[in-house]
Amino acid sequence: MNYEIKYEPFPVLVMNLDNGETVQCQAGAMAWMTPNIEMQTSAGGGIGKFFGRMFSGESAFINKYTAHGSGSITFSSDFVGKILPVEIKPGRDFVVQKGGFLASFGDVDQSVFFQKKFGAAFFGGEGFIMQRFSGNGIVFVEIDGYCEQFDLAAGQKIVLSTGYLAAMEASCTMDVQTVKGAMNVLFGSENLFLTTVSGPGKIYIQTKPISKVAAALKPFFPTQTVTTSSKD
Repeated sequence: MNYEIKYEPFPVLVMNLDNGETVQCQAGAMAWMTPNIEMQTSAGGGIGKFFGRMFSGESAFINKYTAHGSGSITFSSDFVGKILPVEIKPGRDFVVQKGGFLASFGDVDQSVFFQKKFGAAFFGGEGFIMQRFSGNGIVFVEIDGYCEQFDLAAGQKIVLSTGYLAAMEASCTMDVQTVKGAMNVLFGSENLFLTTVSGPGKIYIQTKPISKVAAALKPFFPTQTVTTSSKD
């Protein structure tokens, strides 16, 4: 298998497969392919992983594409930004935001990553449930906007506004906390929750989370009203 990522900031992932090679992706990610590639949809790992993908913001089903002879398949990102290839090795797990998985190749296992501090993470809207990838292969991750990377040393920290953390190496730890101070909460015009990531490990920050774009556009969409009529 070889691949090419092109057309950023409207990226697509083109994968050229040899005979018998298989790639898996989230449902709906495939854009176009050669006719000698066969698709198979499954729950991908049983009922536990089925519900795990639902909770982590992905489709409950996994599509697998297998080449019969040499062929190519193209996957398209859901939003303007970047497709990030990440090599997965034993002992080098990778954690990805909800909805960030695009495709994978090789012996890659997808599972649910739970934030340890249930309450803070749940109400913070980030970190409660993410996705963990392990095994041996390549994972392709969707990044909203451009991607900034930081390689944190042991004990080194960085604080992010909710939604900007796209991915991190599993060696990093994460904590979600509320903003301190009544004035900051009431008039700070920021999120009520901040995410602190500690090293060692590399983190990936996205510059334009789709949730922020949706919030910015919301005032420009008229509110729909439901009218009822009565008969005499």
